[in-house]
Amino acid sequence: MAQHDTLVLGRRIRAARHRLGLTLAELGGVVGRPAPYLSQLENGKIEPKYGLINDLATALRCSVADLLEGEAPSRRAELEIELLRLQQLPHYGRLGLPEIRASAKLSDEVLEHLVGLGRALPEDADTAGRGRAADRARIANLELRYEQRARGNYFGEIEKIARESLAAVGYPGSGPVSERVLTDLAAHFGFTVERVQGMPRTARSVTDQRARVIYIPQRNDLRTRAARSVVLQTLGHFALAHNRTENFSDYLRQRIESNYFAGAVLAPEQPAVEFLREAKERGDISVEDLKEIFYISYEMAAHRITSLATKHLEIDSHFLRTDPEGVVQKAYENDGISFPSDPDGSLEGERVSRHWGARQAWNSSDSFSLHYQYTRTDHGEFWCVTYLETDGQPSAITLGTTAKNARFFRGHNTLRQVGARTDDTRPDPALLSRWEGVAWPSATERGHVLSALPPSPRSFTPFPGVDVHDVYRFLERQRPSY
Repeated sequence: MAQHDTLVLGRRIRAARHRLGLTLAELGGVVGRPAPYLSQLENGKIEPKYGLINDLATALRCSVADLLEGEAPSRRAELEIELLRLQQLPHYGRLGLPEIRASAKLSDEVLEHLVGLGRALPEDADTAGRGRAADRARIANLELRYEQRARGNYFGEIEKIARESLAAVGYPGSGPVSERVLTDLAAHFGFTVERVQGMPRTARSVTDQRARVIYIPQRNDLRTRAARSVVLQTLGHFALAHNRTENFSDYLRQRIESNYFAGAVLAPEQPAVEFLREAKERGDISVEDLKEIFYISYEMAAHRITSLATKHLEIDSHFLRTDPEGVVQKAYENDGISFPSDPDGSLEGERVSRHWGARQAWNSSDSFSLHYQYTRTDHGEFWCVTYLETDGQPSAITLGTTAKNARFFRGHNTLRQVGARTDDTRPDPALLSRWEGVAWPSATERGHVLSALPPSPRSFTPFPGVDVHDVYRFLERQRPSY
């Protein structure tokens, strides 16, 4: 009997029984088997002996060959069998879903859908898992971005905890937070801070919760300004009573909250708002000034302005961190600007227009100067200032607002105006006709050769990771008469 499929045999026995209108108990009375045994048999969980098959064939008025036929007796039975087998596959089981039984209540249409979905499930569970993780990451990013926009990027509850923590260690209420205050703040939460060699490359800090020590890299690996942020980002988890989590959405939220806590401590709300209000009255709000007064990074200062501007200054804003190719790494907006996004609304990994300040700044002859510009888009006109971070991993940090509110910022009188409407960024047909199929660029190597490269603009796909239109313009400059 081993050569016969017990699932198909069971379904053929059931079909023959239903054809005669017999119950399991009635059939069992004829062949001398209890109803539960026959139920197991019809569900393919028991392999019967040949003698019983002969008795069943006689009772069901068919031949043994009919029962041992290798095909399911109906389309419905075929689907039921396939659904059972799909759920027994290892990659299906790793989904951790409850078993679905193909009972009579399950319609043929639903059964068809379930089987179709099961067939489409990738057998490479690792790839499928990475895909699901990426989807969860995108969803978590979107949800948090929408929340930040609705809040004006202002987390009042974290501001309160930061304010109370500073008061507990004697912060005078103005000026930069001193090293002594930071040391006392760590002690306030029961920790000491030690600089060490040999830190893991993938960790910004390591906390020993038993010994109550926060380890950070030594000074030649992590400068003082950055070290202040790292210590406070780590302390933020404990100040905000974060729990360990394996949920990506919770992890991302905790990361954002701990970073916010660091900014709220290093540039405290009250003195920072007083400083920004005075600057607004003069039309001279500057990220650079906030950075220097509170001894924080340019990126943190720009973040801090987005956190305080809407609530306290009635100014909406946007923030961008991009790589030298204009690929978005971080983004926030509540001023109406439209960032490039994929069909699901995700920003990370998308490339901004070459006309935006985040990319125009790299064309400046002085990479240490700030790049101011007005940009006309389909969604209105915006002003921005871009700072190029050239230490470590190069990136462009951009803070912007509407053209109407630009008058409150230093650099609002710039004469640099750029059009970045959809029509302005559309490829030149003549350029395409000359170079498409002729140019063959090789993408710049990334740190991880096998990682996914950022996409080319949607109308250009032959060379992932390459802005092909930029390549065509480059070739046009080399051979203008081609």
